[in-house]
Amino acid sequence: MPDRFADLLRHGAVEGGGRFRGGHDDPLSAAGWTQLRHAVRASGEGARPGGWDRIISSPARRCLEFARDLATCRGLPLTVLPALGERGFGAWEGVSADEVPIEDLSRFWADPLGYTPPGAEPFSAFRERVRGGWQAVLHGDARHPLVVTHGGVVRVIIGEVLGLAAEALLLIEVPPACRTRLRLPVGGGRPSLISHGQDPAPRRAAAC
Repeated sequence: MPDRFADLLRHGAVEGGGRFRGGHDDPLSAAGWTQLRHAVRASGEGARPGGWDRIISSPARRCLEFARDLATCRGLPLTVLPALGERGFGAWEGVSADEVPIEDLSRFWADPLGYTPPGAEPFSAFRERVRGGWQAVLHGDARHPLVVTHGGVVRVIIGEVLGLAAEALLLIEVPPACRTRLRLPVGGGRPSLISHGQDPAPRRAAAC
């Protein structure tokens, strides 16, 4: 039986620019919609005959509105999976990195397990939540799902697949509309990373 695949897609650029967002539910900007349409057009779904057969999305608007639009356009079932929502950043919600005291920001990057922003979801709890969501994807019936989610979620899933330490996850760059493809062996074996990242130069985007 052929292997399964899963594609991870980070949401595109968001209105308000680069900020810490977990539950801060800003919508995609016009540029973000263009980025995502380019990403799905350039995805190379032909890893298996028929391409994606289900779309799975975080409940955040910046993910779900595009996922719902694409599911309707492609005639695909859509599943909303709250476990794949972004980490809550507490007092940093809606704040840009430049507005966070440099000492706190440095501790955040250097020690994700040991330092939690005020009122934020601890990294250990976030990672366990995402691991649970990833298990739901692995044990679902889709043979090639597209998962529309967040940068932090993508990092945790890649770290789970590759066995990375928490400190290494923040070294994985996940720009807006970044695509990641994973192979999910059937009948035993561990998932593996096929590709991560994409050509950032926008081309003419397809409607869906």
